[in-house]
Amino acid sequence: MTRITQTPGQCGGRPCIRGMRIRVSDILEMLAENVSVSEILEDFPDLELEDIQACLLFAARRTDFPRLTA
Repeated sequence: MTRITQTPGQCGGRPCIRGMRIRVSDILEMLAENVSVSEILEDFPDLELEDIQACLLFAARRTDFPRLTA
């Protein structure tokens, strides 16, 4: 199952978690603001730990740019 989905017309086409209206960027921002994983899971009972891990992996892959050397 793909945990990160992008559906045109849902949340402006932004990446979401499993087709829900929970954006990857919202989860990443909460983590950056030191909201604990357990707090996020409490606030969003439909989320699973694997969803949060998928958000982190999604972000890591988006920032993995090839380095050009001369």
